Amino acid sequence: MKLLVHSRFHPRIGGIETVASILANEWIRARVNLTIITDVPVDPKLPKEFSFRVYNRPSPWRFFQLVRENDVFIHFNVSLRALWPLLFLRRPFIAVHHGFYVTDESNRRDWREKLKLFVAKRATENIAVSEAIARTIGIDCKIIVNPFEADAYQDSDYPERNKDLVFLGRLVSSKGAQVLIEALEVLRRSALELNLTIIGDGPEREPLENLVRILGLKQQITFTGTIPTERVAKLLREHKVLVVPSIWNEGFGVVALEGIASGCVVVASDSGGLPEAVGDCGIVVRAGDPQELADGIKRILTEPGLINALKINSVDHLACHAPERIAQRYLTVITEAISE
Repeated sequence: MKLLVHSRFHPRIGGIETVASILANEWIRARVNLTIITDVPVDPKLPKEFSFRVYNRPSPWRFFQLVRENDVFIHFNVSLRALWPLLFLRRPFIAVHHGFYVTDESNRRDWREKLKLFVAKRATENIAVSEAIARTIGIDCKIIVNPFEADAYQDSDYPERNKDLVFLGRLVSSKGAQVLIEALEVLRRSALELNLTIIGDGPEREPLENLVRILGLKQQITFTGTIPTERVAKLLREHKVLVVPSIWNEGFGVVALEGIASGCVVVASDSGGLPEAVGDCGIVVRAGDPQELADGIKRILTEPGLINALKINSVDHLACHAPERIAQRYLTVITEAISE
């Protein structure tokens, strides 16, 4: 079986990039012939070798050849600019939906997003990574949830979790770090002074640091910037609660799985597919509400036995997201698409 996947990929960092990498490595272990095409340019400062072929922005002729050489063409989110070879070549086309195809937080769709969904309805097969996405885009999809990096993120019994809250993600407005900082200030006013580690970087870092200074929370909050996966995993194991306060709908939320696998319980907003990612391993609160977020955090940390009760559910929940299991589910769908 020869698979051609079009996706955001290295050197970019994000949820889709992580999922694409996890599945690619599992498919290679299953002896699948895999090629990834990405619109992300090569960064000579971040070289990386893979056990499969990766083409960063191939020429149109090379792109056409790759589609012709492979048995199936898979899009991680439909890309209009990558569809043109299918006008000339008959290949099974599988659309994997990681998002809602909207242009802003009001869930508006311009003509491009509408066209993507029009095209997706004519795909050989559609896969959504959450029930929330399938409901929102209105397309008949098979639901295959996202995997997580099981080798990197693991719980550890020996260190004491002496840190309270951790945020992991890109520092952009949609991820809700500002709401979390405001919730910390609400908690302090109620005499609960917690520490917070913010892992990640982005255009909102400076405004967030200014907000921390204005609210007088500098002694409680640490910004780490972007750090290697190994250090991220270690930091997660030192914290009790991972907070995922997104204010814009998340397609899924792999970060929640990473926190759960590292032994954290999760407090997340009720946006998009996040509740599905959290499962019974945390609690969800109304998105964008600092008071509700503060109440959820307080409940987790002060209600006797709640942390242990939620952590008991993690084994079964994570088993449903094991990389080899998810990769095999994809291969089953792909094999059926080829036979059709």
